[in-house]
Amino acid sequence: MAYIAQLILAHGAGQGMESDFMQQCKTLFEVAGVKCTLFDFDYMSEMKRLGRRRPPERLPKLIEQFNAQFVEPGELPLFIGGKSMGGRVASHVLQASPALGGICFGYPFHPPGKSEKIRTEHLSSISKPLLVLQGERDPFGKPEEIESYRLPDSLMVTFIPAGEHSFITTRSSGVSWQENMQFAVAQACQFIKNILARS
Repeated sequence: MAYIAQLILAHGAGQGMESDFMQQCKTLFEVAGVKCTLFDFDYMSEMKRLGRRRPPERLPKLIEQFNAQFVEPGELPLFIGGKSMGGRVASHVLQASPALGGICFGYPFHPPGKSEKIRTEHLSSISKPLLVLQGERDPFGKPEEIESYRLPDSLMVTFIPAGEHSFITTRSSGVSWQENMQFAVAQACQFIKNILARS
């Protein structure tokens, strides 16, 4: 397949690159013509090796490990992103990286139940385009909360119907998780194509 771009995608805090969410992303992106590269942060690799849970390392270490993914420049236009914590790390990396834009799946705007602890301060310093795909029921940032934030013009938010943090839906919604994943990745691919058309 002839790919139009490459996306480096980082996992969330609790599950690594082998999770259903990450693998579904990779499959859907590659079918759509975007080469999707997954990786595990060091703590996750260690967790898998030892067979017991470990907390993520501090943000500076995670940023350093994400930046290490750029050692070998590819020929394709580059985008970066991640699921939850991985998306947060990608947003810190984006501005100084070789990537043309970023994509966050379920951005952790605040810890669940702690809406006063907002993680948006650094977003105002990002001039590169950043797409946030957020479930309508996400406890890390619901639509009414996000709409009250002062977010930069470079950041776009698309809400995923009836989705929670991993876009899982309610039975009464009439929307399946697979449909939400297809919708989210389609939105991300259109975002990539729009940027490539302007480049």
